[in-house]
Amino acid sequence: MERLTGGARVPDHLRGSVLALGNFDGFHQGHQAVVARAVEQARKDGRPVMVATFDPHPVRFFKPDSPPFALTNVEQRSRLFASAGADAMLIFRFDADLAALSAEEFVRDLLVDLTGASFVVTGEDYTFSKGREGNVSVLESLGVKYGIGTEAVPPVCDDQGPISSSRIRNALKIGDCDEAARLLTRPFAVQAVVQQGDKIGRTWGFPTANLALGNYLRAAYGVYAVRGHLPDGRTLDGAANLGVRPQFDVPKELLEPHFFDFTGDLYDQVIEVELSSYIRPEARFDGFDALIAQIGHDCDEARRRLAAMSQNA
Repeated sequence: MERLTGGARVPDHLRGSVLALGNFDGFHQGHQAVVARAVEQARKDGRPVMVATFDPHPVRFFKPDSPPFALTNVEQRSRLFASAGADAMLIFRFDADLAALSAEEFVRDLLVDLTGASFVVTGEDYTFSKGREGNVSVLESLGVKYGIGTEAVPPVCDDQGPISSSRIRNALKIGDCDEAARLLTRPFAVQAVVQQGDKIGRTWGFPTANLALGNYLRAAYGVYAVRGHLPDGRTLDGAANLGVRPQFDVPKELLEPHFFDFTGDLYDQVIEVELSSYIRPEARFDGFDALIAQIGHDCDEARRRLAAMSQNA
């Protein structure tokens, strides 16, 4: 899949594409429905499919002091879009210039001149342009004016209402990994570079890979059963602490997975760690001996849960 930036004209072989347009953070069931409709339309018309997203997220631009809330990074979205059938990913940088565009400028300058889209698919709640004056009705009207087909896909709903990124974030904040995975259609995962750490865990027999959380949503602090995906394609089971390590005097907010039966050096490698099941909240213990004993219990419980998940898959 090709990866393009919104700062340059889309190349000729992708002009005339069907464009799925949205933020798509999380790429949950509702987002997947939008892209699936774009793929369906493109196959019908014999055209390529592009998925457009924004980086940074518009909320991050308008409210830079907001707590971290991302459910995916750009690399994860790229992989997910490709799996959904996209031929290209188009990343619009959300900055002051883009935020100042009127609805007509957004359609004319970005969708017509820069992208050359023939058809645009969004969700029914999609808004755009300065002051959020653009919505699906405005997009449809401007599409008629500029010769672009448009379609708004209704939300995907369950018995609790529309599936949304907000619902997923709320589930993760209370450690409900099952609910988040159901809405996402996969476990929530953090992808980051393995950093040098204090190397204390290895002296206890539990070496960890230290990952900064960056812009990712802070899921409930605590211990998780996890699965890690390495650059060489291996998948490893493990247990991880997510939080500020209250046993230590200098707090460090990290995701620290310990992978079972793994030996090797992961420093400076990009790995992805799925939060499969929430085991317990983060806690402070009466000394390191008690902490080490608890880590052993946590690893046993993580093994049990991950084995059960594999059997039920």
